[in-house]
Amino acid sequence: MQDFLLHRKNRSYIICHIATWQLYFFAIFRGVMRQLSIFDKVLTQVNDALTTVFTVSSDARKSPAEKIDDVVLTEKEKKNSMGYMRVNHTGEVCAQALYRGQSIGCRSEKTRRMLEQSCIEETDHLAWTKQRLSELNGKTSYLNIFFYGNAFFIGAVASLVGDRWSLGFVSETEIQVAAHLEKHLEKLSMADLKSRAIVSQMQIEEMEHDKKAVAAGAVELPLPIKQLMQLHAKVMTTLAYWI
Repeated sequence: MQDFLLHRKNRSYIICHIATWQLYFFAIFRGVMRQLSIFDKVLTQVNDALTTVFTVSSDARKSPAEKIDDVVLTEKEKKNSMGYMRVNHTGEVCAQALYRGQSIGCRSEKTRRMLEQSCIEETDHLAWTKQRLSELNGKTSYLNIFFYGNAFFIGAVASLVGDRWSLGFVSETEIQVAAHLEKHLEKLSMADLKSRAIVSQMQIEEMEHDKKAVAAGAVELPLPIKQLMQLHAKVMTTLAYWI
């Protein structure tokens, strides 16, 4: 009888021991999978960054300039157009990064979907400006990858303070971008109808994104933050125009 009880005790110990190890390995497996999931997300973000900076989307809508006949521009007009289209392209690179940075820290799934949709729509602008640069025999900014990283960081930090503040950054960014585009229209040659058509359409859509952000609950940012954003934009536009 004693041997039987001892056998049952040993058997129960072995079963419990096996179950413990199973739970242990399951916990390790979950930890590894969680790490892989984070690693996958990092790889996705890196891939998105490289795709944004170095490629052109094949899914973009047709450019507003597609059906406009090109005209011969003077060297001065051409150089000026290249500079402003390069600035606009870099601005769209930053917009992609900002939206993606903000989306990773969203509390609300609705806000995340809105940011992701805006990011997709901005992809068209990215393609249009790059296409126009190619037509002008111009190049995109060599600093785009650095601008992308900086904008992504700003977006990620903004997302940490809450969705409404994050949307406030979107709203203010779009307002400032639309203002920049208005200045570009004033400075672009009247003869460069293609560039002007692209900038005009971009301006309309940037204001639509601002309205969506406000409708989603964006708060107005304090004046010091707006001024800091303007200073940051000034540095970006100045460097991108030339480099």
